[in-house]
Amino acid sequence: MRSTSWTTLLIAAIFGALGGWLIVVIAGALDVVPPYVPWTAPGALAVIAALVGALAWSTHQRIQVRHERIEPERGVAFLVLGKASALAGALVAGGYLSFALLFLGRWDAEGPRERVIRSLVAVAVAAGLCIAGLLLERACKVPGGDDEDDLEDEDPYESHS
Repeated sequence: MRSTSWTTLLIAAIFGALGGWLIVVIAGALDVVPPYVPWTAPGALAVIAALVGALAWSTHQRIQVRHERIEPERGVAFLVLGKASALAGALVAGGYLSFALLFLGRWDAEGPRERVIRSLVAVAVAAGLCIAGLLLERACKVPGGDDEDDLEDEDPYESHS
């Protein structure tokens, strides 16, 4: 399995930006007020980013520093969580960034200004989630990278009668 590439993250951010733009455009077309960005949005992202970051640190300590083994299922679960967090962080950051940029021209009004500020905070926190996910993904990499070195010489399918 390969590490998540910057190209993949960029594509996720572009799709997120498209989603943020669509929200504003559709709200304008339907003549409704675009969604308000509550502080709970970046707050929840911050909690998730902190949890993924803590997991990345503990996994790094366990695998890379102390050279301990973890169960394969747990390793795969951590790897999937890291990849998902990196992609979700990029997607959400792109969405909030385009949402903020669309209201930047109306900075003088209180509502749009609040949307810009809160969206930019969410962008920063979502970028943190993306970084934490990449760190978790990297922490799951087995030192040496070759699982074949750990296999015994015997055939696991050989009958022992």
